Amino acid sequence: MASRPRARALIGQRARIQITALLPLTGWAVHATALHRRLAAARRDALTGLHSRPGYVRHATRLLNRRRDPVLLVFLDAVGFKAINDGYGHDVGNAVLIAIASRLERWVGGDGVAARLHGDEFAAVLTCPVAERAQRLRELHRLLHQSVDVDGKAVAVAVSIGASSPSDLHSRDYTHLLRGAEGAMYQHKRERAGLYRIATPGHASEPAVNGRRLGRTGTTPHPLTQERTR
Repeated sequence: MASRPRARALIGQRARIQITALLPLTGWAVHATALHRRLAAARRDALTGLHSRPGYVRHATRLLNRRRDPVLLVFLDAVGFKAINDGYGHDVGNAVLIAIASRLERWVGGDGVAARLHGDEFAAVLTCPVAERAQRLRELHRLLHQSVDVDGKAVAVAVSIGASSPSDLHSRDYTHLLRGAEGAMYQHKRERAGLYRIATPGHASEPAVNGRRLGRTGTTPHPLTQERTR
C-alpha cells in the first residue's frame, strides 16, 4: 500500500518535469508566431495595405525565376501629387494614394503583386504575354486616370507609367528590369504624351546620382560642385 503514494509522487514529479521542459518551447512558439506577424506586417504599407518594397522584390524575383513565364514590371508615379497635398490637404492626398493602390491591385489580379515603394511611387509585377501587354497597359491608364471622389469633391488624378519585360531588356534580372521601367516612366513624365512608355535597354542604363534618376529632387549638382569640376 505504501508503494502507491510513492508511485503517484513519482508520476507527479515526472509531469512537473515535462511541463517545465515544455514551457520554454511554448514561449519560443509564441515568440516565433509574433515575429512572423511582425515580419508580415513589415512587408505591407501601413497606409494602402499594398506590399512594401521587400515584399515586392521577393515576389518579382520569384516570378522572374520562372524562366518560361512572360513577366511585366510596371513603375508608376503620381503626377502633380504635391499640388493635391498643398491644395486639398494631406487627408485628401492620402485618399488619392489609397485609391491608386486599390485600382492598381485590382488591375494586377490574383497572379501578380502591387506595391507602394515610396511616397507616391508604386510598382506592380505580373505574368502578361507580350501580345496582351498593350491592352493591359491601356486598361491600367484608364483605371488610374479616373477622378477620386473625396467628401463630394472630384479630385483629378494623373499617373506616369513605365513598363519593362525580359523580352525588351534581354534580361531577367530584377534590378535591371526595375531600372528600365523607372527610366521609361520618367520619359513618360517628361514628355506628357501617350498613355505609357515601354522600356528599352537605354532606359536601364541611364545615369543616376546616389541611386536616383537625374532630374529628381536631390540629383541637381550643387553650384560649388559645378565650380570645382570646371
